[in-house]
Amino acid sequence: MSITFHHAVLSNGLTVIAELNDQVRSIATGFFVRTGRRDENPAQAGVSHFLEHMVFKGTDRRDALQVNRDFDRVGARHNAQTSEEDTVFHVTCLPEYLATAFDVLSDILRPQLRAEDFETEKEVIIEEIQMYLDNPMMVAYEAAKAAHFGDHPLGISVLGSEQTVRGLTIEQMHDYFKERYSPKNMVLAFTGNGQWDRLVDLAERKCGHWQGDASGREARRAHGLHGFQALLRAEDNQMTVVGVTDAPCVESSDRHASALLTVVLGDSTNSRLYWELIDPGHADGVDLSFQDYNQSGAYYTFLSCEPEGIQANLERIAEVYRQVTAEPPSEDELARAKNKVLARSVLRSERPMGRLMPLGFTWTYLHRYMSLEEEMGRIEAVTRDDLARVLREWPLLPMTLVTAGPTTDVKPLGA
Repeated sequence: MSITFHHAVLSNGLTVIAELNDQVRSIATGFFVRTGRRDENPAQAGVSHFLEHMVFKGTDRRDALQVNRDFDRVGARHNAQTSEEDTVFHVTCLPEYLATAFDVLSDILRPQLRAEDFETEKEVIIEEIQMYLDNPMMVAYEAAKAAHFGDHPLGISVLGSEQTVRGLTIEQMHDYFKERYSPKNMVLAFTGNGQWDRLVDLAERKCGHWQGDASGREARRAHGLHGFQALLRAEDNQMTVVGVTDAPCVESSDRHASALLTVVLGDSTNSRLYWELIDPGHADGVDLSFQDYNQSGAYYTFLSCEPEGIQANLERIAEVYRQVTAEPPSEDELARAKNKVLARSVLRSERPMGRLMPLGFTWTYLHRYMSLEEEMGRIEAVTRDDLARVLREWPLLPMTLVTAGPTTDVKPLGA
């Protein structure tokens, strides 16, 4: 197998990277735009996600129907996503159809942003916001982020609110697009079966004329507020809980230890929380996850259970966290977690799309290439001492806690 990495910067500032593998039979490509919720001012809240929708509404060369048809006629799989920090547009196809698929993908990155589409799509976004309000987990999650991050941009919903979305104007979106969708604020990544010279030539022909200055970001570190809220949702049958604590950022070498820690404690199978809450039937859902943001990070604890068991289950979670803080995971637990993470990384990497995301995000935030072998080596190198140190520096208790459900008779957790 021949895997090679390549890097170039076009004359307009667009960074192009590729991890090429001549043994696979497809190719994936994506634009990683370094813009998301934390780059919006309060009056713009939700514009990044709104703009992601609008990109697919048509260009000077294609309307929305033609965009979808042109992807579809070559069997390409395309999608997009918006987070607190990024907006990513990607497509996967057979190598012989890359030129056609990339023509569509690059075309939509210079959308018309028509006023009539803007007003129509605004109602779609508002309906999406209202749909989230019907989802107990999303309600608890958004409230927990707000309670934890406070006035930091990470504390405000990626979707914005109905009020902020209704207040957006097409002129604001045009200004935001011009500022944030500059080629100097993007990384174009390729993974899979391709020839580097042809990929650079394709990028130059389709994107080389794009203009725009670099746009920065005030990536200030977030500090958790350890807030508490009990939200009454009388119509719910179960309690939904989200807890948040600070964690290492994407730039930190401790992110590998944090990822392993969440597998030991909160994986869906054979984790401490699983055996403490799920196997005995105390709860139907519990999870601990880790999110590394730009200069910030967070652990998220999720729980769903019957109302009468809420306080006892919170205490069970707290006790698991106290025990692991007092005595870090055993060598056996750490080895099992490593095997899980390594297996998932390898299985994901066998698809070009599975390598596209880590490749693009690593370059976007660390400005470097990390091969699968290096990533696996960093995971293998984590020790029990690393886990103990991370637990000391980034304690799991106390946590910001939000509960949502038919009772508000819930007490916060201390350290």
